[in-house]
Amino acid sequence: MSPPLDPGARRAILEAADALREDAVRMLERLVRCPSTLGNEQSALAEMARIYEGIGLAPRRVPTDPAALASHPGFSPPLVSYNGRDNVVAVHAPRERRGRSLALQGHVDVVPEGAADMWETPPYEPSIRGGRMYGRGAGDMKAGIVSYVTAFRALRLAGLQPAAEVQMQSVIEEECTGNGALAAMLALPRTDAVIIPEPGPGLPAMYAAEVGVVWAWVTVSGRPAHVRDMQAGVNAIEAAAAVAARFKAYQSEMNRAERIHASFRGVNHPVNVNLGTIEGGEWNSSVATRCRIGMRVGVMMGYTAAQTKADIERLVAEAAADPALKGATVKLEFKGFMADPCVFDMDAPIVALAKRNFADVSGATLRDYPATGLTDGRFFALYQATPVACFGPDAQEIHGIDESVGLDSMHDITRTIALTMAEWCGVEASA
Repeated sequence: MSPPLDPGARRAILEAADALREDAVRMLERLVRCPSTLGNEQSALAEMARIYEGIGLAPRRVPTDPAALASHPGFSPPLVSYNGRDNVVAVHAPRERRGRSLALQGHVDVVPEGAADMWETPPYEPSIRGGRMYGRGAGDMKAGIVSYVTAFRALRLAGLQPAAEVQMQSVIEEECTGNGALAAMLALPRTDAVIIPEPGPGLPAMYAAEVGVVWAWVTVSGRPAHVRDMQAGVNAIEAAAAVAARFKAYQSEMNRAERIHASFRGVNHPVNVNLGTIEGGEWNSSVATRCRIGMRVGVMMGYTAAQTKADIERLVAEAAADPALKGATVKLEFKGFMADPCVFDMDAPIVALAKRNFADVSGATLRDYPATGLTDGRFFALYQATPVACFGPDAQEIHGIDESVGLDSMHDITRTIALTMAEWCGVEASA
């Protein structure tokens, strides 16, 4: 166990974090300018390599190799090629290993901006208004990455460094598979704890549990016809809608009280089925030939992604056999998330330490948060039994229009991570 942090060192670290505050805002602006949607993460990954070099660490590329990961229970079927999209990691090694090791992890990928014309300012042109930075990915979760980097810088500026190994992992595909996190985790030694500064529910919170997620894609091919003979055709869009409708009853069944894990008691409707994408048809005056829908199905504890996959297969097969779809063909694919649910250890020392330091620097409390979404934290908890403290800045409208992060909150997270890292790892004079 590392000794308690010396009051003088604590004060020096906090003063250093304060001195770096504007640098952190500029770093976040650079990252938000990177339009790092799926398949386009290269600019953000290159920026992370420059950031790691700038704090004296050697960046290393970690490829995501589906063939090497396919047998792992945490692997999800990918949507696109991984060529040219390697994760970036860096490792701090102390002169003398006296403390506990730590991984600081965050994802650089962002979801699409949606209707850019609905944003008050362009999504990849960071804008500061009312103490918040607006931009796609500002909250989810580039501010968190900036916080952990700035926390490490604060120790260095205070003349200190962690007296244990500290890994920094910048990964891809948290938003669709998690395979980047899996690859980086397996490429590095197991640490004693992990901090992931992922944004919470818009208020100070520590992830206590998270649902699993399965992505499925249903393609319906109908029988095209001129609209004047539409009764002779089979409309693929209507048929796809009929398939999707079967998931309403399934969603209700999965949210029955007896199915809900204790972690989610009091959470309204924790298991969600979302119809996220639709592509179909070719002409307003033609009966649609083909329609493809993409759906996201939540998984509650006590159930697995594999069981949910089987449920989806059954429901789609039942829909395809319905006489109303006679003449249509239905194809089902699974690409993207195949993720099991996860409960985090809220009694873990890293969690208690982070909660205490957050309360000290902010005057607020990190409440336990059962999430109806998921994070990369599940890999460390489920497959390494590594304790995870997952908490981050105040982010609003993530995955929506005018996503933003509170800059005061980002600074609180920076100071929390800095103190937690110093106490968890111990400190020594910087090299």
